[in-house]
Amino acid sequence: MEVDRQLHNMIKKIICTFAFCLLTQALFAASGDSGGSDLSNPQKDAQNFVKRGKKLESKGKNEKALKLYDKAYKKLLEANKADSGNPDILNYLGFTLRKAGKYEQAEKYYLQGLKIKPDHNGINEYLGELYVKTQRIDLAKERLEVLKDCNCKEYKELEEVINNN
Repeated sequence: MEVDRQLHNMIKKIICTFAFCLLTQALFAASGDSGGSDLSNPQKDAQNFVKRGKKLESKGKNEKALKLYDKAYKKLLEANKADSGNPDILNYLGFTLRKAGKYEQAEKYYLQGLKIKPDHNGINEYLGELYVKTQRIDLAKERLEVLKDCNCKEYKELEEVINNN
């Protein structure tokens, strides 16, 4: 009997230790720690904030969306320090500032991105939207002209924004 109880307790301890190890491993995996790689990717984090912000905005939850865009902006500043010549980061910086109503700052980032990659679909679309928002329709049409041969959603979206103005 005593041996059975000791064996039972030993098995119980082994199972608990094994479960603890599995739980710890799962927690590290969920937090993004892959055992030595970067714990955080600011650009990816920012893209996730923007994606969530767009969803909220589409549901009319603009205040909550703005908070996410602000979080994205802070992450993008961090990402831009590490990779300042990345037009995608510059595009997202412009996007988050435009959503916050900071059009002059947004335009600067968009234009920086276009210096690096003049045919960047996202920058051309969003800069065009900024131009519509600031009543510079001729400049918005120039951005649309750049996109005309891309056969992309950015062309259609900017065209719709211009036509609905």
